[in-house]
Amino acid sequence: MKPLKTILLIDDDDTTNYLNHRLLSRMDLADDIRVVTDGEKALDYLTNAFQGAEDYPYPDLIFVDIKMSVMDGFEFLEEYQKFDDRKKSRIVMLMLTSSASFYDLERLKKYPDVRKHYSKPLAEADVREIMSEYF
Repeated sequence: MKPLKTILLIDDDDTTNYLNHRLLSRMDLADDIRVVTDGEKALDYLTNAFQGAEDYPYPDLIFVDIKMSVMDGFEFLEEYQKFDDRKKSRIVMLMLTSSASFYDLERLKKYPDVRKHYSKPLAEADVREIMSEYF
């Protein structure tokens, strides 16, 4: 039995999305893995999911990139904080980054919804750690 129903990947890098999707699929972690390419699309997705829209399954796990075009990860997190805490409480949110600058990591402390950050692309050891720690 798969422990997760839906994983949401939020990243504008096609290669990273491909690699992460492939790893998560190979590890058979979720029934559904969705990909959106910027923060605005992610907010639209979550608004629909929180309203129970059939085509937008509620994510158990979200990976969000810091640096994206249109709306970056921090702008997304600013807006995400406005969602109802009861709806967000069922979601594990993790930040992905290709460069973990001190400034970015300090900024992340402002967002209690983000449990941890990982370098991208994900490694199998990271995913095992995530599943063990949060699920």
